[in-house]
Amino acid sequence: MRIAVIGGGAAGLGAAGAAKAVDPSAEVVVYTADTDVAYSPCGIPYVHGREIDSFERLFLATKEQYVNTGIDVRYETTVEAIDPKSRTLRIAGEGEASYDRLIIGAGWNYAKVDVPGADLDGIYEVKYIRAAMDWDQRLDSCKSAVIVEAGLVAMEMVAALLHRGIKVTVVDRAPWPMADVLDPDIVEPVRQAWEDADVDMQWGNWVTAFSGDGSVSRVETEQGAIDTDIVIIGTHKVPNNPLAAAAGLQLGTTGALVVDSRMQTSDPNIYAAGDCTEIPHGVTNIPIQGLTGSHAYSQGKTAGTNAAGGTRHYRPVFVPWGLLAGEWMIGGVSFGETLATALGIEHVVGKAQGITRARYYPGVRPITVKLLAEPGSLRLIGAQMVGGEGIKERADFLAMAVRVGLTIDELATMENVYSPAIGALNEPVSVAAQNLLAGL
Repeated sequence: MRIAVIGGGAAGLGAAGAAKAVDPSAEVVVYTADTDVAYSPCGIPYVHGREIDSFERLFLATKEQYVNTGIDVRYETTVEAIDPKSRTLRIAGEGEASYDRLIIGAGWNYAKVDVPGADLDGIYEVKYIRAAMDWDQRLDSCKSAVIVEAGLVAMEMVAALLHRGIKVTVVDRAPWPMADVLDPDIVEPVRQAWEDADVDMQWGNWVTAFSGDGSVSRVETEQGAIDTDIVIIGTHKVPNNPLAAAAGLQLGTTGALVVDSRMQTSDPNIYAAGDCTEIPHGVTNIPIQGLTGSHAYSQGKTAGTNAAGGTRHYRPVFVPWGLLAGEWMIGGVSFGETLATALGIEHVVGKAQGITRARYYPGVRPITVKLLAEPGSLRLIGAQMVGGEGIKERADFLAMAVRVGLTIDELATMENVYSPAIGALNEPVSVAAQNLLAGL
C-alpha cells in the first residue's frame, strides 16, 4: 500500500501518522513545499511579541523522528497535478509518482488583497516559520505597521507589535474586530484596550493600493494614505484547492473539498483533511471551512486511518475556539448573536458578568459569558466569552454541552468548582443561564 499525503501541516502529519499506525507496512510519503513540518504556526505571533523566547520552541518533532517512524517526508517538493484515473501525481522536477490512496491536506491561504502594489516587499503573511524568523529581525527596525483586516491572527499580532513598541494601524471594512465571528459587546474590552494603547482603528475603511520604492512605505485607503514600515495581512482563510479543482474533485459552497464522515472525497481513493475541506456545522448543518489546528489534526487522523484500511468517523463540528488578544482571552462555541441573526437562526440570549477567582484572591479577573439557546426547547446552541482567564476550559465544556443537547435549565442548575484560587462561588456560565430564564 502506497499512501501519498499532500501537505505537511497538522492535517497532513496527523494523517501520515495514523496511516502508519493502522498499516505499519504501508509506504507513507508526505510531500510539502515547505522547508519544515511539525511546527506550530499558531505560536508565531507570540514569538514576535516575545512571550515565547525562540522560534525553535515551536517545532514539535525533528526530521529524524519522522525518519524513525518510517514516514518519508519530501521537503521543498511541489505537487503540480493529481491524476485520479491513473492514481499518479506530477512532482516538480521529478516526474510522476504513483499512489494507492491519496490524502490532501493542502491547507489554506490568506484571502488576497487584490490592489496595485500587492507584490511589493514588506507585506507580511504570518504563516511560515522560516519566513517568520526573517520578518522578526525586520520588526526590530520597524516603528509603524498597518494590519489589513482584523482576523484571528491579526488580533494576536496587534498585541505582539505593541509589545515591540511599534505603532499599529488597523484597516478593516468591518465595524469592529472579527466582526464576522464576534459580537461587539464581547470584543469591546479588546477594542477598548487597543484604544488605550493608541492603536489607530480605521473601521469601515479599506485598502486601495500599496506604494513604495521596491518596499511598501505607504498604504492608500478609501479615507486617505497611511505611512508605514510594514504591512501585515490579517484576512480570512481561503482553502488552498487549485490542485483538487484541476483534478475534478467535488468542491462545496465554501470552495473547500466536500468530504464524508470518513474524510473521503468524491474520488474513493482520495481523502482530505484540514482547512482545504468543509465540514457540516452541528447545529445548522451548513458546511463551514477554516477551523482550528485541533480540528485539522483530528480530521487528518480520521483520513489517515481510513486510507490505510481502518475505520474512523469525524462528526459535525460545534467549533470551540479561543485566542489571547493582549490581556484578554476571547472564545466561543458554535456562533454568537450577530452571526445567528445574520443566518436567520431564532434564539434567546442570556448574559452574565462574573469573576474568574474569589474576589479576594490575587489575580482575580472579570469574565463575561453570553449564551444562545433555541426558543421553546431552550437547548444551548452557542456561546461567546471574554475574560482574563478560563476561556478555553469553558469553551470546551460548552461545545460538548451543545453537542449532547444540554438545556439552559440544566446549565442554570449545574454544579461547579469553588476554590478561591481557581473559581468563584458563582459560575458565570450558570449565572448567564439563570439570567436567560429570568428574562423569558
